[in-house]
Amino acid sequence: MNSATEASTLTQPLEARTRRPKLKVSEAVIRLAGDSQDGIQAVGGFLARLAGRSEQEVMTFMTIPATISGGASIFQVRIGSGGVLSAGDECDVLVAFYQHSYQYHINSLKKGGIVLFDSDHVEANPEFQADYNHVGVPISSLTIEAIGGTAKDKGKNLFALGLVAQMFQLNLKKLEKLISEKFVGKDPSILTNAMNVFHAGCGYTLGNLLETFEFVDSHRGAGDQVVMNGNEALAYGLIAAGVRFGAAYPITPWTEVMEILRRELPKYGGMFVQCEDEIAAVSVALGGSYGGRVAVTGSSGPGISLKGESLGWGVMAEVPLVVIDVQRGGPSTGLPTNVEQSDLNIACFGGHGDCPRVVLAAANVEDCFYTAIEAVNIARLFSVPVIVLSDQSIATRIEAFPEPNLEKICQDLTPNLRPVADHRPYDLSVPDGVPQHCPPGTRILSGKYPLLSGLEHDEMGHPSSSPKVHSQMTAKRRRKLQALADSLPSPRIFGPETGDVLLVGWGSSVGPVREAVERYQAAGEQVSSIHIRHLNPFPRGLETIFENFKTIVVLELNDEGLYGYGQLAALLRAKCLDPRIRSVTKTDGLTWKVKEIRDRVKPFLAQAAGRK
Repeated sequence: MNSATEASTLTQPLEARTRRPKLKVSEAVIRLAGDSQDGIQAVGGFLARLAGRSEQEVMTFMTIPATISGGASIFQVRIGSGGVLSAGDECDVLVAFYQHSYQYHINSLKKGGIVLFDSDHVEANPEFQADYNHVGVPISSLTIEAIGGTAKDKGKNLFALGLVAQMFQLNLKKLEKLISEKFVGKDPSILTNAMNVFHAGCGYTLGNLLETFEFVDSHRGAGDQVVMNGNEALAYGLIAAGVRFGAAYPITPWTEVMEILRRELPKYGGMFVQCEDEIAAVSVALGGSYGGRVAVTGSSGPGISLKGESLGWGVMAEVPLVVIDVQRGGPSTGLPTNVEQSDLNIACFGGHGDCPRVVLAAANVEDCFYTAIEAVNIARLFSVPVIVLSDQSIATRIEAFPEPNLEKICQDLTPNLRPVADHRPYDLSVPDGVPQHCPPGTRILSGKYPLLSGLEHDEMGHPSSSPKVHSQMTAKRRRKLQALADSLPSPRIFGPETGDVLLVGWGSSVGPVREAVERYQAAGEQVSSIHIRHLNPFPRGLETIFENFKTIVVLELNDEGLYGYGQLAALLRAKCLDPRIRSVTKTDGLTWKVKEIRDRVKPFLAQAAGRK
């Protein structure tokens, strides 16, 4: 927790912190630890959305069990009045519901931090009491008392929320509104009990055990923010882009996108179909795109594998399609609720034959919204399947960002059915190779109507096994992506344009990498970073950026592979033929911590700087 008046308020022993006035803080990291049935994700969501509605920066991190029976779970929220780039390496406050929550997560606290624990289920360890400030509250029994003793401790999450609200002097009216929104449409008694428990937590006297805190005014200033997770941002970005049809099959962690589209698309004259399997889903979506609109399908790694053959049809027929891949740990069923970035290879190359497609990777929640729009536009303009890579971390993470200007952003992709004189969709004379499809129902005055087929074809789409035609069409499909690469902007360099080490990240690593660079630069180290969003094709100019650094270190959440390079690092080495490109990977199912990055990059930095 960073204080606006003191260097660090929570590094002092408890006895030195009693009878203290309310302190102003610029940020705080709060971790809630319990079981998945305790509703800690709901409480974390309340805190995150409150921060967003208070014009503060916020970022969250959560882990949930993969089994239906549930199990240990956490939700961490970092709230700041200034820039927040990651969910935080260490927390200032730990709320522990059970003994295992206390034992497993006490070491996540900063020294001098506060552990607020349910004394009905947790016995404090004397070994930890010298390092951390312990506050025991009988949360479970007080929850039962607050709802009249007629139920179990269901609702203790809201009692804990009340304690946290008291500790940080949070806006109770806004929290009450968030709770009311959560239970809208439910039996009124449920909301009444929820409010009773929340107010009981707010009113519980913590005495002189610890001071209270208050966030300083946000640096963001006046302005509207939206608060959502990455899956929500993807769904609403697709709607804003003009998508009105989609088809998919449920799978963690993609399913939320599908459910939002099923609910929202009919409001805009569209529809979303839940199919019987992944193969049917991508095929139905391709049919929607053939009908004249850019359609969407989505899944996670296992489902993307099943979609491979039909994606090849989309490449051959040159039909626009957006495919969302919310990555999780693999292979097979793997780690359904953990993060990994191991689908890059299948996104770029998954399919038989020469099957070029576009691959984009969203960097954070806000970028999910805009990447969805960009994917739709690329698919439409280049008549190609576009795969958008998100991941479990971004999907479930809550962030606040400036409200988009929807009047400028929203698109109408209604098909143009005006008659044309003649039409050759696969015209080989087009320099960039981009086809121009007329939607079905368009009148062609010449009377010559083309075909769409998964077979190799001539300029009218008629099947052809000519060696010359196949070579020409293969080159044509390649030229489209080369033309796209020419139009893509080079990644921006975060930090100086020259130095000892350049960190390269993609996907959800953007925040921790930039925070690591900020710490390097504060220490006088010559470290910069870039974040690559366009992964296939790569933008032009990467070699020019790389040549100004002694070492390029690629950070990613996948395995180092047989030859010591992660998936992006291997692609960059293949493209740039640069032996300075090195690889740092991990596969623990967790996001990068800033400390991890600094520790793993330290040997490369020492080598580049000429130190032993």
